[in-house]
Amino acid sequence: MGFAATIGKYQLGRTIGEGTFAKVKLAMDTVTKQHVAIKIIDKQMIMDNKLMEQVKREISTMKLLNHPNIVRIHEVTATKKKVFIIMEYVSGGQLSDKLSYIKKFDEKQARKYFQQLIDAVDYCHSRGVYHRDLKPENLLLDGQGNLKVSDFGLSTLSKPGELLSTACGSPCYVSPEVITSKKYDGAIVDVWSCGVILFELLAGSLPFDDRNLMNLYRKICRAEYTCPEWFTASQKKLLFRILEPMPKMRMTVAEIQEHEWFQTDYKPSEGIECEINLDDVNAAFDGIGGKNESRIPKSSSFINAFQLIAMSSDLDLSGLFEEQDEDKQRTRIGSKHSIHETIEKIEVAAKDVSLSVERMNTSKVKVHQKQNLTRSSRSYFNLSAEVIEVTPTHCVIEISKSAGELRVYNEFCKSLSNLLMGNPNVGLESHTPRAKENQGSSEREKSKMDIESWGYNTS
Repeated sequence: MGFAATIGKYQLGRTIGEGTFAKVKLAMDTVTKQHVAIKIIDKQMIMDNKLMEQVKREISTMKLLNHPNIVRIHEVTATKKKVFIIMEYVSGGQLSDKLSYIKKFDEKQARKYFQQLIDAVDYCHSRGVYHRDLKPENLLLDGQGNLKVSDFGLSTLSKPGELLSTACGSPCYVSPEVITSKKYDGAIVDVWSCGVILFELLAGSLPFDDRNLMNLYRKICRAEYTCPEWFTASQKKLLFRILEPMPKMRMTVAEIQEHEWFQTDYKPSEGIECEINLDDVNAAFDGIGGKNESRIPKSSSFINAFQLIAMSSDLDLSGLFEEQDEDKQRTRIGSKHSIHETIEKIEVAAKDVSLSVERMNTSKVKVHQKQNLTRSSRSYFNLSAEVIEVTPTHCVIEISKSAGELRVYNEFCKSLSNLLMGNPNVGLESHTPRAKENQGSSEREKSKMDIESWGYNTS
């Protein structure tokens, strides 16, 4: 392996990861002769994308942690244009990559990874750090096959028992209380994610799986999952207590560590107490961003899914939300417009089929048949449409009919669909969901809709 440029005592080698804001290079410490990974971040890029505070917070958090199952940051340095994060080199790649070709692990291997994950999470919680985005993509494997937790970009520091309110995480691994916009305990949220990961390690698939995001959340909130036939009784009991939708009844980390299945072949790993010095972090970010950095505004009407989706302006959410239930006369349609623009299009669509709209609040309307001029007419029509904001430029419209002709209802839905697509010549039938056989597509693709990983996945 050839080395060329140097950064302090580190000789840079080949690129082992590259993304929008950063690249990761393999390097060698010329003093110890040990390999390290150096993440190189473009200062201007993180300033332009309002990520400076998040990056700084993540680096500071990781420097608080020194545990054999957590990726270690050695030091941080910078030039005028770049920030260099010198990290522990973890050569085995992401756990998700290994899962993709092994499919599922045997009980012994799955238990080892789960034990190391729980030990790392327990250590984080003891330091007041709550990860909030645990998933196989954020778990790395070293050369000896040991697990390392990475990517603390959505983590937070808080006191034990202090409730959090920020909705964040990855859809397939997020807990019910985060989805339902309740204040939550960061420790219990991390436990839920660990349970999803354990299920995936043993089953080779996710416990909650649906290409429709709303259906996925419904399954999560109800803890609707089925264990494969090869799961043992002990595994099922453990998962049943971890994947408990009621936070106060969910298993704690301490209870997991005492469980008989967890205790088998258990070799505890402990963190190391060390002096924390953030001078290098502060120096690296000194003079950039600062108080004038704007932040993404919060919106109480967001589905907890997540402001992260908004980072991709070209993201097509239609496949996640569109569905039509003819028996219950209910339709769900995706809109790539703001909530205000979407309601305006509902009003236009209603007018096209001679219906009138009554606004109930900022997100819900009722649609009625216009008053007839003739007293002999007894026809009546009534439906409601609720607009749910997913991001500032993406909404979901839920339409349900309570009375009236199905023909008028279908005409309204068709008109609205055409307006949302910006193509008056396209009918509703082209806006229907994909065939059911495609609904089993991997939820891993969906879970990648979040901010770049602080492992070596930088895209």
